[in-house]
This record gives sequence, C-alpha cells and structure tokens, in this order.
Amino acid sequence: MREVPVPFGSRRMRLGLPVLWFLAGHVFTVRTPMGRRMQPAIRRGGAAPLVRVRRADLAAAGVRLTAARTVAADDGRPVLDDGTVLDVANVVWCTGFRQDFGLVRPDVTGEDGYPRGAGGIVDDLPGLYYVGLLFQTAFASMLVGGAGRDARRVAAHIAARERRRSR
Repeated sequence: MREVPVPFGSRRMRLGLPVLWFLAGHVFTVRTPMGRRMQPAIRRGGAAPLVRVRRADLAAAGVRLTAARTVAADDGRPVLDDGTVLDVANVVWCTGFRQDFGLVRPDVTGEDGYPRGAGGIVDDLPGLYYVGLLFQTAFASMLVGGAGRDARRVAAHIAARERRRSR
C-alpha cells in the first residue's frame, strides 16, 4: 500500500495538506480531463496513497499489526484465528473497506461495479441516492471533509424533486 512520503503531523505535511486538499476537491474531479482519467483507476483500487500514520511510525510506537481475524474472546482478551490470545488494554477494530451494493435491489451498478448515474443520483431509480463513494465527483468525495459537497448536491436534487412533485 502506498503511503504519503512525509510523516503525518510534520511541518511539511501541514504545509502540503492544503495543496493536496485543493487538488483533491477542485482539480481531481469529474469536471476536469485529469480527474475523469483518474476516476476509473481510483475505483479499481489503484494509485491513491493513504493519508495516515506511516507503518514505520506505528512500528516505532510499538503498535502491532496483524492480519489474523478475531474469532473469540477469552476473559475479555481477543483470541485470533491462529490461536493467539492477545494481552492488550485496547483494540482498534479495523474492518476494512469495500464497495458492495449487493443489498440494493434492483441492481443499480454499471459496468464498473458502481451505481449508475452521476454524482450519487441514480436517474433510472428516482429516490435512490449515494454519498461518500470513491471518487463520486472528486477525489475528495470519499473523505469526510469532501463528502459534504456531494451531500449538498444530492440534497438540492431531492429538494428540487419535491418542489416539482408538490406543484
């Protein structure tokens, strides 16, 4: 997994983050040729570096990462599928993240596995909307700070739809 090459919280990160945020929200969007080229690659799981604490920094702090799954508890301690019982004070439960639209019926996905339509509005199923998808309208769409713009767009669409219906 690719990582941002500067330590999180460093001066370089603090200075560079506003630039990255501007690019993610205004340049890498479906409105620009560069953003339209990026969207499919990002959605296939490529090219997006993780903005987070680097693995080396976690290891230096004594954090132990494991791919083993927790399958039980023994006196309040996690038991992993390899039989290891962890003697820990805290557990950070990371479930992973995967786009899955299998529960939505009828099927709303296009050839790329993402909902049809644009910007979270599924045109052929009025009343069905999405927010927070990977690269929904911009690279920032999948981030907490970037989902708001897409949410406002979806909310405006819903409000306009309700105004048309009430006439």
